[in-house]
Amino acid sequence: MSYCREQGKDKIIFVTKEDHESPSTADITYNPEEDDDSPGLILPNGEINWQCPCLGGMASGPCGEPFKEAFSCFHYSQAEPKGSDCIEEFRSMQECMSKYPELYPFDKDEDNDKEEQTKTTTTVEQKTSEEVAVTKESTATRAS
Repeated sequence: MSYCREQGKDKIIFVTKEDHESPSTADITYNPEEDDDSPGLILPNGEINWQCPCLGGMASGPCGEPFKEAFSCFHYSQAEPKGSDCIEEFRSMQECMSKYPELYPFDKDEDNDKEEQTKTTTTVEQKTSEEVAVTKESTATRAS
């Protein structure tokens, strides 16, 4: 036996196995005029909606202000590429987040990417040093 109950703002629907076996007759069409109560990340006037759930709480907490400064800088940036004039703001935000690893955990995939990048840079530096040594050796040999 299927039934529905409301609990606060939620509607809970219990269905039987038989109900799942037949196609749904629910009308789930989207009507933007009815669902216009949440403006999203950018408000109609072009300002940032700091209350947007899409920010995941980043605008609050110990690094809320550095996040707001960095995000605002990026949003209003006219530089090419966009946000390239916001490096200091993003650096401040990153420094703040590194002080609170329990609130802003470091992504392991990102850590692996940085590790690979460091290995590549070291390899290039080593090869360059070897090439310089070989060049000096060749020059010394020719001079003799």
